[in-house]
Amino acid sequence: MQPVLRWLWLVFVSLVLVACSTVKTASATNQSATPTNKKTVAKNGAYFQNDGPADHIPANLNLVPDAVPQEEPLIKSANLPYSALGMSFRPDVSEKPYHATGRASWYGKQFHGRKTTSGERYDMFAMTAAHPTLPIPSYVRVTNVNNGKSVVVRINDRGPFHRSRLMDLSYAAAYKLGFVKQGSAKIAVDRVWPAPDDSYLATAQPSRELKAGDNPKYLQLGSFSKLASAEALLQKMLDQLDDKYDSKLGIVNQAGVYKVRLGPFPTDEAVRTVAENLHVETVISSL
Repeated sequence: MQPVLRWLWLVFVSLVLVACSTVKTASATNQSATPTNKKTVAKNGAYFQNDGPADHIPANLNLVPDAVPQEEPLIKSANLPYSALGMSFRPDVSEKPYHATGRASWYGKQFHGRKTTSGERYDMFAMTAAHPTLPIPSYVRVTNVNNGKSVVVRINDRGPFHRSRLMDLSYAAAYKLGFVKQGSAKIAVDRVWPAPDDSYLATAQPSRELKAGDNPKYLQLGSFSKLASAEALLQKMLDQLDDKYDSKLGIVNQAGVYKVRLGPFPTDEAVRTVAENLHVETVISSL
């Protein structure tokens, strides 16, 4: 081989090696959306790519408080229609109730500190989650249907973009739900809003039909000492009742007693009428 041709060949090979070693950075959302079967096996499970729990897990992670729903303006840039992995998504920015069941996974140290779709940094020890279409920000109650544990998280990221998964939870949320070792779990998701008096979390958007000064009435469907029992009844009622009642179903915590209620309604008579239509006992309550 002539010297000139040999030199050109060496230059070509060097350029190819440099190109192959270039790594593109990605946000937590984009990385979590990348389909791959590559796994790294660890003592407490199998993790996609190099993800997994942090090297140092904070003590008493189970005591991290749930997210507290607040009235927040939507982030315009995070709620525009978009495409990912050949799929198109249109975020739902309405205030209508949301209920779904499916599988949740979690994302951890590989994305810790990276920007989420909201522009905030991902904190694997905070109570947050990613969802393809729920408003950013918004709040949901997530329940592990296998053990009855539930948490409230704040939606601040997009993903996962896998048809078999409903949402991605932070490591802390998955830890509290008891499935970090399994990697995923079957869950139920319900959107929640702050209640007007801050005494409880409404599991559906409060009705706007009542006017200021009204004394709203509720049809009480059950009363429990454990939140899990109240949520079980709520789930049952969501499955049984007509969809028109979904926005009126909720759980109120009054002095440690969890009450499943339907409402609000303007009068006692309206409550009695609904109770008769649903063939349930008439138990009227108010705030």
